[in-house]
Amino acid sequence: MDIINITLIVVTCTILGLGFAVVHTSRERINRLYFVNIVTIIGWAVTMMFYRISSEATIVLWSKLLYIAASIIASNFLYFTYVFPDYVRLSLKKKAYIFIPNAILIIIILLGDGIIRGAEVRQAGENIIYWGILYPFYIIYILFYFNFAFYRLFVNFRKFTDKIAKIQVGYVLLGYASSGFIAFFTNLILPSFGYFNLNWVGQVSTILMATSAAYAIVKHHLFNARVIAAELLVFALWIILLVRTLTSIENVDLIGNGITLFMTFLVGLLLVRSVISEASQREHIETLARDLETVNTRLVELDRQKSEFVSFATHQLRAPLTAMKGYASLLLDGDMGTLPDEAKTGVTRIYDSTNTLVNIVNDYLNLSRIELGGMKYAFDTLDLKTLIEDVVAEVKPNIDKTGVKFSFTAEDHGIDYQVTADRDKLKQVIENLIDNSLKYTPSGSIDAVLTYDRPRHLFIFKVHDTGVGIAQETLPHLFQKFSRASNANKTNIRGTGLGLYVAKEIVASHHGSIRAESPGEGKGATFIVELEPFAKA
Repeated sequence: MDIINITLIVVTCTILGLGFAVVHTSRERINRLYFVNIVTIIGWAVTMMFYRISSEATIVLWSKLLYIAASIIASNFLYFTYVFPDYVRLSLKKKAYIFIPNAILIIIILLGDGIIRGAEVRQAGENIIYWGILYPFYIIYILFYFNFAFYRLFVNFRKFTDKIAKIQVGYVLLGYASSGFIAFFTNLILPSFGYFNLNWVGQVSTILMATSAAYAIVKHHLFNARVIAAELLVFALWIILLVRTLTSIENVDLIGNGITLFMTFLVGLLLVRSVISEASQREHIETLARDLETVNTRLVELDRQKSEFVSFATHQLRAPLTAMKGYASLLLDGDMGTLPDEAKTGVTRIYDSTNTLVNIVNDYLNLSRIELGGMKYAFDTLDLKTLIEDVVAEVKPNIDKTGVKFSFTAEDHGIDYQVTADRDKLKQVIENLIDNSLKYTPSGSIDAVLTYDRPRHLFIFKVHDTGVGIAQETLPHLFQKFSRASNANKTNIRGTGLGLYVAKEIVASHHGSIRAESPGEGKGATFIVELEPFAKA
């Protein structure tokens, strides 16, 4: 076996490896069609090898098969340009236009001598072929199919706006044009003048077709750095061992090299398959991560828009509700005349309902401010004990209506309860905790206590009630948005599940902490706020 056939074998094995790699990367139709093109290219190279080593009895047959294989490459390439890069099903009529002329040409080559009328084996130099009168039409057929395919690729290259598709078409156009030009010159033009010494160069150049189309189809999938390294190593070992096997002189070397080649082939396949699988999984994970990041960005934007809408809506609602509450209060106080008892009952209900709505609107408004980062604080030095006493004085009338016993005590002994805080925000937290206990304590007592933890240097405000209590599984979620205890609706159906969340955010902004404790349902609950004293210079 001479060096030319060894080169053809190496090229054939390399192209076959590319074909399997592309098909293994993806089972999409375009990948399978690429493999069909690979088979036709390999068929052309194999027929050249047999043509070069054929005898006088078979030389004509292999000559005809050689040029039939080239014609099939042309028709398959044209078909490929119709469906690449996105697989598009062609109508039966278009397929007929592409493949029927090829079928007719194959019949003419096989059954007559109009294109190939004979061939001769040469002992020195390349075999030669004698052309029939229709050989110029064969050249025209090849030229038409390839040039029309190049035209289609060029039009698509200019038409596509997608960058990836443009690159794909560009690579196919470049690879096939380079290989086609070489093959046209060495396998058609020179042989037509009786020069056959370079008749095998076109087959070698087909590696340009195979690699460019492979890269275009799989884009970056196959050419992951680790995959490249593994495939190059495996292909290099296969080729080296193949050449050693084909050039073995002794039978012992031939058998040894052949066994080594077979074992290396199996192990190499497993290695490449493993690396491709790992690279594919990693790429899939990266794709999922990118998609997740995109979705997350969109969700963040939607959440922001939601918060803006809630903020806008609550701002618009608060003004009329405040007006309704104010006028109801004036009516109840007699500032707008004396009301009959029946009317007073109705206005009282209006006042209570409006007050509930105002609290709900305030909760949503605070939530939107927190989420948008728009909660503003005006920190100042204030007396925590005095602030709590003011809140108790304000809510005392509501407490008295319920009949629940309420007490507030503060540890004294000359303690200065000064803290750095936003008065209105901290007042809102204290009101929320007392009001919360009042809502969930149908009967019993509520005890508010303010103490000073000397070892930890913290002020501790506790609100303990004997109400419905909190289940242990609910406690960890109590300060989350829209979180309510499972038994909450039985006692208070008007809660939004936002009050404790807002209180937690406000306390956190004061560098304090808030938590809840409860022995269980029906056993009451205790809410605890811890704040740092004012740091005196």
